[in-house]
Amino acid sequence: MSYLFRFFMFWYVFVVGDDWTVAVGVVGSLAVAAALVHRHLPAWLWLPPAVGAVLTASLWRAARTLGR
Repeated sequence: MSYLFRFFMFWYVFVVGDDWTVAVGVVGSLAVAAALVHRHLPAWLWLPPAVGAVLTASLWRAARTLGR
C-alpha cells in the first residue's frame, strides 16, 4: 500500500468514519453557515440547530437499524 493511498484512507476514515450521512450533514451545515456569513447574517444562530438535527437524524437511523 503506497504512502499516498494510506494518507487518503486516513483522512477518509477520519472525516467520514462509520456514518457518511453525518459527514454530509456537517459539510452542508458549514456551507450554509459560510453563506450566511457571506451575506452578513448571524451564522451562529444556524449551527446549534443544525448540529442537533444531524445528531437526531443519525440516532434515529441507528435506532431504526438496530430495531430490525
